[in-house]
Amino acid sequence: MSFRDFFYPKKDLTRERRRALESFCRNLGLHFKDYSILDLAFHHRSYSNENASHRIYNNERLEFLGDSVLGLATASFLYNDMDTNREGDLARIKSNVVSEQSLAPIALEVMHIDKYLILGKGEELSGGRTKKAILADAVEAVIGALYIDQGYEAAEKLVLELIVPEIRKVQSDAGHKDYKTLLQEYFQKKSGKCPVYKLENTTGPDHDRVFYTSVSLGNVVYGPAAGKNKKESEQNVAKEALVALGLASS
Repeated sequence: MSFRDFFYPKKDLTRERRRALESFCRNLGLHFKDYSILDLAFHHRSYSNENASHRIYNNERLEFLGDSVLGLATASFLYNDMDTNREGDLARIKSNVVSEQSLAPIALEVMHIDKYLILGKGEELSGGRTKKAILADAVEAVIGALYIDQGYEAAEKLVLELIVPEIRKVQSDAGHKDYKTLLQEYFQKKSGKCPVYKLENTTGPDHDRVFYTSVSLGNVVYGPAAGKNKKESEQNVAKEALVALGLASS
């Protein structure tokens, strides 16, 4: 057994599974030498947790690798495409398009990953095939699998085919502006924790109340920011935090 096979053990694929994976590749114009590495990209840890023979056979390591390839390919494209913009503009767009909010729709609508996922029984019953986190992680795992099988150029080509349309949406201001989600994904990735929102004050009569909310990222507090309701004030303070971090424009 080679060092590679220890971490990415080959599995004998059934004829039906092989055909399914070939169909996945045709849809995206991909080619794999080793379909077992692609198969691994669709195995969620819930399945390996329930099956002793698949104990280390899940997509988490591929997801880790694919996340880095996705980030590099996206950053490189933005660096060349937006050569007159500040670093903060590039970081803001990158954070948006490589987020779970962007990757999950790509997984469903472009890649149809939900059809190929291998889930544990509990995850299957709880609707795992449409969970954003599972779908986004699988996109990154496929990118990681392609990188291992075909090299960086092939993986970069796939990333750009998937991500450039999302970049164009944000550049044209047609992308979503869910600042709370963007801030949560940024802070969770950095610290493993969630932002903490606190309603600091309310003013005005009941029919015209103004809400003031702050947000804490660890020991750093941003705000308070005002809004016509609690949800709007949370979005506004999340935007303030992103602007201060250089991840959004004011």
